Amino acid sequence: MSSKTAFDNQRYVETQSARIRARIAQFGGKLYLEFGGKLFDDYHAARVLPGFAPDSKIRMLLEMRDSVEIVMVINAADIEQSKVRGDLGITYDEDVLRLIDTFRGEGLYVGSVTITQYAAQPAADAFKRRLEELGVRVYLHYTISGYPHDVGRIVSDEGFGRNDYIETGRPLVVVTAPGPGSGKMAVCLSQLYHHYKRGVKAGYAKFETFPIWNLPLKHPVNLAYEAATADLNDVNMIDPFHLQAYEETTVNYNRDVEVFPVLQAMFQEIMGESPYKSPTDMGVNMVGSCIADDEAVCAAAKREIVRRYYAALCDRRRGQGSDEIVYKLELLMKQAQAGPELRPVIHAAEAKAEERGEPAAAIQLPDGRVVVGKTSELMGAAAAALLNALKALAGIHRKTHLIDRAAIEPIQALKIGHLGSRNPRLHSDEVLIALAISTATVPMAAQALDSLDKLRDCEAHSSVILTAADSGTYSKLGLRLTCTPRYQGSQLYHK
Repeated sequence: MSSKTAFDNQRYVETQSARIRARIAQFGGKLYLEFGGKLFDDYHAARVLPGFAPDSKIRMLLEMRDSVEIVMVINAADIEQSKVRGDLGITYDEDVLRLIDTFRGEGLYVGSVTITQYAAQPAADAFKRRLEELGVRVYLHYTISGYPHDVGRIVSDEGFGRNDYIETGRPLVVVTAPGPGSGKMAVCLSQLYHHYKRGVKAGYAKFETFPIWNLPLKHPVNLAYEAATADLNDVNMIDPFHLQAYEETTVNYNRDVEVFPVLQAMFQEIMGESPYKSPTDMGVNMVGSCIADDEAVCAAAKREIVRRYYAALCDRRRGQGSDEIVYKLELLMKQAQAGPELRPVIHAAEAKAEERGEPAAAIQLPDGRVVVGKTSELMGAAAAALLNALKALAGIHRKTHLIDRAAIEPIQALKIGHLGSRNPRLHSDEVLIALAISTATVPMAAQALDSLDKLRDCEAHSSVILTAADSGTYSKLGLRLTCTPRYQGSQLYHK
């Protein structure tokens, strides 16, 4: 495991904000910036670009906070269908509230929320009332017949002209959403239409971190983006418009390339001419220029592809995935020349499980050591691996008992006697609680707890699919977990 900082995060924050300021100036002081991906917690970028801070984009916006206004976008159909964010387990409308709170907590100004594809859906009306009662301005954008190809209808009073004009007051308007398909681009273009009808100059740009336009098409980082979006059927490709216009090879993805001729036609209708000759031109992403160690980045991206592959295998085992996604990820692994051998924790956990005939788990420490945990009467394999890793990080002999049995037995009694569990073994979170209790009587327990932060970004693997309790604890600690796609028992129902 490389300890190198492969990505220059400070340079990224500085160059990215400078690039956006230049684009604002290009359009006379007003820019609508469509923000794709995650603003606060881009852990995919952090995994494939060691040194990239998950909140880098927020830091970049804070560099220019007095110029920034945020417009949140949500699709009325997603409100009506109670669409859920898979990573957080909350609905898109609840996530809009969460994001507004988070932006405000960072000192960024949220100007309004726009509900797109509005057709008087009852749930959308209820959400609009809720926002307005909370003091948030709400605008409505409607479904446009023939979108996005019927440019004549779209760029007219019956198309964009029917949408509410969003009142904005700052030079940079960041248009973002809880997830894909919310209508961010349409909101930006609708605003351009209204501005130019009023004789006011404004521009549009797109901020997507991946694929990275100035890396090769089959670079592992770009392949890792395909792995991350395998369920969306996104495919990286050479931007043919950029190649024709500039004789320069750049990378974009299929959806932007496919829609670009339509966008050009819209720009021409709205602005009189298109400011861009290619999808790559529309972007402002500076990530590729801030990679300091390509070799380390390639290695990190390959490990990410392997992790995505194991996640797809487990999803399929749960009945939540498909063969098609698994096959696509297998192909991406071959293209990247990546495999399970890049993550020693997989072999370590599998070997221990085969030796013991019981589930096992393994964690790779920052110095490269691999620590294994096995299932016992007291705790599950994931909990044992976690405890053994903390001992190793604190320099405590692995046979040293850190948890007083008096701390374990009440937890087991509570689980079996009152909480309806049939499994007396402690999960990872319960082991940490028992370890915390033991600090009162076992001094070295405190040393082990003090090592928790060192587990962040460490690789981990379980020989079986973990419970939500164990996998959730590993996630909170920042461990990069994969599981072999099998369950510990033969029962049909698994919590």
